[in-house]
Amino acid sequence: MRSGNRILVIKLGALGDVVLASAHIRRIVEAFPEARVTLLTSPACRELLQGLPGLEVVAFRRRGIVEMGRVLAWLRRRRFAVVFDLQGSRRSRIMTHVSGARRRIGRGPAGGDRKHAFDELNDLLVSQGIEAAVPQAWLSVPAGADKQLDRWLDEHVAQSSKLVLMHAGSSRRWPSKRWEAAHYARLATALEHRGCTVTWVGGEEDAMVNRQLATQAGIDATGRFSMTQLMVLGRRAAFAVVNDSAPMHVLAAAGLPVYAFFGPTDWQRSHAPGQAPHVLRHAVDCSPCHLQVCPPARGHACLRDITPAMVIERLEQDDRI
Repeated sequence: MRSGNRILVIKLGALGDVVLASAHIRRIVEAFPEARVTLLTSPACRELLQGLPGLEVVAFRRRGIVEMGRVLAWLRRRRFAVVFDLQGSRRSRIMTHVSGARRRIGRGPAGGDRKHAFDELNDLLVSQGIEAAVPQAWLSVPAGADKQLDRWLDEHVAQSSKLVLMHAGSSRRWPSKRWEAAHYARLATALEHRGCTVTWVGGEEDAMVNRQLATQAGIDATGRFSMTQLMVLGRRAAFAVVNDSAPMHVLAAAGLPVYAFFGPTDWQRSHAPGQAPHVLRHAVDCSPCHLQVCPPARGHACLRDITPAMVIERLEQDDRI
């Protein structure tokens, strides 16, 4: 017999996509206080929301036929009454169908008006009588995170210095999102001359570039912070300079001014909510191209032509330095 109070939320995207949708997931949980709400997501995203009261987080690896079959069987056994598909992919639509839920609420295709993904998810909520989310992510902060960060800050950052966070990496699938490492190095050096302490953040994919950059300026903190710890660190920083990436969304969740480079992707759809004034871009006729690798003939002009001097000028105009 199907349980009338079992609700499933599907959000399988990359880390940044799940962070962006966290406020909407919270709204769904709040809208059904008597229900059992389950989030189906990927393992890397488990920690982001597992502390949200009223939410069960179930993670699965998104690759492999065997794993997909296991998840589909699990969906049939759980007999959900309502499914919110916040992903809108072919895979998530199959999952929604297989669930057999009476109510299936799915995210539609992106419109032609380049509406932000956050607003598209709000449209879905409002269509179901659920209050729209405010542009502020909700992430689960581990107990003791503040004390751990205080110790790290005491060891690495002088009280008279401004902490500046930088993420020079991106997903391996998206090298075109990266501002040039040489530009980052010059920017970090200029900021240190202005009394800032630059810290390079990121994970395993960013280790090589962070190690190289830290030989020229700044602290290499690769792998030092989980995504939720990074949000807590963001509360202590003056600002961040990043590529379009998961750390962009996590740091924005801290309420930090996040200056983010956009070239191959559409900033109007993808910038961290509330961070539109801090977008860094150079208008060229081929941007956004949504290509993971820039064609050599284009020379990565959309990001290459944003110089460190331009970024410094922008930070000065905004009274950050």
